[in-house]
Amino acid sequence: MGTIMTEKVKLLVALLALQFCFAGFHIVSRLALNIGVSKVVYPIYRNLIALLLLSPLAYFLEKDQRPPLTLSLLVQFFLLALLGITANQGFYLLGLYYASPTFASAMQNSVPAITFILASALRLEETNIARRDGLAKVVGTIASVGGATIITLYKGPPLLHLQMDQIQGHNTLQVDESSTNMQNWTWGCIYLLGHCLSWAGWIVFQAPVVKKYPAKLTLTSFTCFFGLIQFLIIAAFTENDFEKWKIQSSEELFTILYAGIVASGIVISLQTWCIQKGGPVFVAVFQPIQTFLVALMAALILGDQLYLGGIIGAILIVLGLYLVLWGKTNEKKANETSLTKPLLDSNEEKKITDAASKDIP
Repeated sequence: MGTIMTEKVKLLVALLALQFCFAGFHIVSRLALNIGVSKVVYPIYRNLIALLLLSPLAYFLEKDQRPPLTLSLLVQFFLLALLGITANQGFYLLGLYYASPTFASAMQNSVPAITFILASALRLEETNIARRDGLAKVVGTIASVGGATIITLYKGPPLLHLQMDQIQGHNTLQVDESSTNMQNWTWGCIYLLGHCLSWAGWIVFQAPVVKKYPAKLTLTSFTCFFGLIQFLIIAAFTENDFEKWKIQSSEELFTILYAGIVASGIVISLQTWCIQKGGPVFVAVFQPIQTFLVALMAALILGDQLYLGGIIGAILIVLGLYLVLWGKTNEKKANETSLTKPLLDSNEEKKITDAASKDIP
């Protein structure tokens, strides 16, 4: 009993640490943009650090798990990188630049619902709305999409009257005036929707690729590698100023190291461990804690303002998330029961036949 409790406590601590790491990444990324780090150079350094961390682990730990590489697999890795790294991180940084860390985190709660829509459209997911679990998934999806739409189209009045200068004082990490002036809320939220769509697309596309190539660390390393190449190609056209590539302060170095080591390296291993111990649904249930942490940290560190539209939208998205997760869990249980029932019936039938045969003289 004590061992079981210890395992549960370990899992809870790991899940909370995971949400803190994620929340910290939202804040650190916003600070990086505020102090002028390039939106193209930042993900290049991030993915380079992640690749240097992951590839040696993948090489030594998955020697016996790697299937032979084919051209078809490499093309699929390239497409995974396009969705999961380039589009995902690119849209995220654009959305963060124009909106705020709190709503970036709130929008991410809609990813399970968007994943469900994409999987249903591709006929990878079947839904029976006559059953409670099927109805819950549909209603949850509508709630999540509705919440994201409210955040995008309705900003509403501010809820906190905080003066940024009062909170930050003479902190060296003060917000760059140009980035504040250039905020365009609706475009920010549209970019964040693009971020969530590409993330959901990556999840849907990754499922069949993992079946063909089960070495997950190697797969992630290849994804990082191709993502790095894609960002370098983008940089060749968009970031010709050599000064943008120089790390000019300790703050810049900190944001890049946090993004590479914590947000890519530690988070991947921690999330994998949590999924193995608690399952993907249990891990996803903790996602809204991250939004709360980000809202708190953004108000205290960045002086971010909370708006009514964002709060209403975030509540709808979280409700939608839990409905989709509840539907998925119950559907899985129902499917497992329906699979075991014929087996039980055949076993019962065998017992009756055996008993009857014993009675025959």
